[in-house]
Amino acid sequence: MEDKEAVEKLRAYVENEYFRGYDPYDALNSAILRFLSFNKKVLRIAFIQILKRLPINIRPILGIRKDYNPKGLSLFLWSYAKLYKLTGNTELLEKIDFFLHLLERLKSKGYSGNCWGYNFDWQSRAFFLPKFTPTIVNSSFVGHALLDAYQIAAKERALEMALPISKFILRDLNRKEDGHGICFSYSPLDKTYVHNANLLGASLLLRLYKFLPDEELKDSALASLAYSMSHQREDGSWYYAETDYQRWVDSFHTGFNLQSIHYFLEEGFGLGYKDAFNKGVKFYAENFFLEDGAPKYYHDKTYPLDIHSAAQALVFFSRIKGYEVLKEKIARWMLENMQDKKGFFYYQKHRFFTNKIPYMRWSQAWALHALTSFMLSDEK
Repeated sequence: MEDKEAVEKLRAYVENEYFRGYDPYDALNSAILRFLSFNKKVLRIAFIQILKRLPINIRPILGIRKDYNPKGLSLFLWSYAKLYKLTGNTELLEKIDFFLHLLERLKSKGYSGNCWGYNFDWQSRAFFLPKFTPTIVNSSFVGHALLDAYQIAAKERALEMALPISKFILRDLNRKEDGHGICFSYSPLDKTYVHNANLLGASLLLRLYKFLPDEELKDSALASLAYSMSHQREDGSWYYAETDYQRWVDSFHTGFNLQSIHYFLEEGFGLGYKDAFNKGVKFYAENFFLEDGAPKYYHDKTYPLDIHSAAQALVFFSRIKGYEVLKEKIARWMLENMQDKKGFFYYQKHRFFTNKIPYMRWSQAWALHALTSFMLSDEK
């Protein structure tokens, strides 16, 4: 009952906000900060990081408006499809159509297939992506949500939108090849090779293969899987990426890797990696959670305790067997420590303070995705 009440309170909040909100990384949506950055990489990164870390939301002062985020919308689509499966409430179908309409409208234009990016300019140490530059991560999350919306709610439009994502991944992204397989780039504009991004794209290609039996999809998916599996570390973990300055191991990207591999195993592919998958799951379960289920951000450091880490963990452990106790602890910790009485979820808990800014994609969309996954696992 507790999780259902939490979902209803969260739904009331996000629907009252019309699913629009701020994002931890949206600093460059401020015309003021864009001007003051003088097109300098270091200043863009500084403004993004300062705003991301501030526990007080000064975005309205900076002229940043609440907006729709395509990845956030995909998580809401996914969540409402699961709610429909749980309840059979036909009113939820109208919301599913609403998300499909928005995702259609927010597609990135000028690419080989359907694809999506973020609704803000984004500067990292590795690259700069202008607003709505499509990424394999965003497009894969949208694709997985579309496929589940099709399978749960029989929305043909969702399948029609999902199938062309394969062309974006196969035609528009750069790729690295070695003796093990291939790794897709993060976006069409960079040559950065990130394992969770590569595996997310691979898992979507494999799922699309069921509906679009083109051998290129299957072969590329398996080659992509092979590449990232060859980079799994001895303890079962993966570095975030291959560059020297991206060699960290964090919670939710580890969860993305494992969920992507699990899609292969569910479909009967990549079974030779089952032991490696189990080793990865063991590392994930034993290194990222405190006794009460609180999710560490990094395997070797406790803080911050991030809603994103808790949410992805709850999504993943709701999909597999053998971790019911951990799943329950994570859900309980989320509800007791991260949900405000107004229904929304906080961003991060630090050692001495909590950042309670109600980010729409990072916190609300992920929390709803996680709680509906948890509720669905209890129904099975």
